[in-house]
Amino acid sequence: MDNKNKKRVSLEELYPAIQESLDAGGTVELPITGTSMLPLLVQGRDTVLIKKAHTVKKGDIIFYRRDDGHFVLHRIVGKNEKGYILCGDNQWKKEYGILQRHIIAVVKIVNRKGKEIKTDDFGYMLYSKLWMLVLPIRKYILYISRKVFK
Repeated sequence: MDNKNKKRVSLEELYPAIQESLDAGGTVELPITGTSMLPLLVQGRDTVLIKKAHTVKKGDIIFYRRDDGHFVLHRIVGKNEKGYILCGDNQWKKEYGILQRHIIAVVKIVNRKGKEIKTDDFGYMLYSKLWMLVLPIRKYILYISRKVFK
């Protein structure tokens, strides 16, 4: 199919179909947009396979919807009495107060450079744990890497 016959559809328009598929026990493949999950997920190259989230835990990447209506894909880095604490892999500022009602799905498979990576694979789990471990100094790591790879 050539580009002139492609139609760009917003997640807002697709959301009812996404929700229907997830509620029926299915999965949905989403393309990556934005840069908040670099270096793991790259816009235009990678996709994720999501499944309804019955339970989530620290380290999971979740697909959620903020109260302002924005759809987001970020990693759970903690939990407190006010809800889940999230952060994109390419960020250092945490987002607080994400509740179960905000969570739509959890990422089960990352399709990176055409390779399927299951989120319960050892290598993925190691990356996730290490990236969360450096969260307190991530600001400096990202600053240096942006200067070096500019």
